[in-house]
Amino acid sequence: MNQRSLSRNAWIAFFVTPGLAIVAIFIILPLFMSLFNSLYFWRGMARLEFAGLENFRRIFFQYPFSERFFNALGNNVKWFTTTMLVQNTLGLLFGYFLSRRIPGSPVFQRVFFVPVLFSIVAVGFLWRLYLTPGTGLVNQFLLQAGLGSWARPWLGEQAIATYVIIAVNIWRWLGFPTLVFYAAINNVPQDCLEAAYLDGASETRVFFQVIVPLVIPAIMIITVLTMIGSLNVFEQIYTMTGLSGGPYYSTDTLGTLFYRTAFGGVDTGLPLIGVGSAIGVIIYLLTFASSALAILYFRGRETEL
Repeated sequence: MNQRSLSRNAWIAFFVTPGLAIVAIFIILPLFMSLFNSLYFWRGMARLEFAGLENFRRIFFQYPFSERFFNALGNNVKWFTTTMLVQNTLGLLFGYFLSRRIPGSPVFQRVFFVPVLFSIVAVGFLWRLYLTPGTGLVNQFLLQAGLGSWARPWLGEQAIATYVIIAVNIWRWLGFPTLVFYAAINNVPQDCLEAAYLDGASETRVFFQVIVPLVIPAIMIITVLTMIGSLNVFEQIYTMTGLSGGPYYSTDTLGTLFYRTAFGGVDTGLPLIGVGSAIGVIIYLLTFASSALAILYFRGRETEL
């Protein structure tokens, strides 16, 4: 190995090492510490005897942990399915229309992306004020528009509270998939589109049979990010309904359940670090498994095409 190769490798190590150190300290180490802590019984902050998989058994089979866990997991599933069906579908459609160079396209690009730049905590607190039953902006607007029968305690009804928070989150994040799909559609080879139009394909057929298959990599990225985000929802719930995921746990997610269990207990008020760490491990495993399956599925679709 000559001097030039050694120098190049030294520069690569110089730039890569800090990044690897950050990943190891803030991602890999906490993950292994969570796994380690989940295998022990705890009394407050004191680690006691080895518990094996007992903390995991409590999560799946012991009340109230099992009830809270499956309720929170169900809400995470609602987050994923609703976000995929509404946010990402709209993002794909808006990205397509923007790529068609509709009038005002540059302005719409900025308008869609502006909410993404807002602090998620600030957005949560503001929308909590807007949705206040008596004086909130949303109900006042409905009253002024003659739709007073639609006014309701948006964050106080178990049946709709989760979907209201999801709608706020979609409003904030819609610009991100829109711009990702916009960039992907702009990179579709023009000769493919021209050939489809010459064959007499309609705009709808071109969209579904030419554009969508060619932007599968972008769809895969957005799907994986949606899975990761849906399984790690925390700030939105914390700022809009609190750590208890009210009303009566109807907006609770695995993120808020993990925090409440590890630092405040579940229905006990006492921190349960072992059980909380086990929930953290489960969140990681679900995130890894679902993301891996999504990547394998979309890569299989690419291969078929």
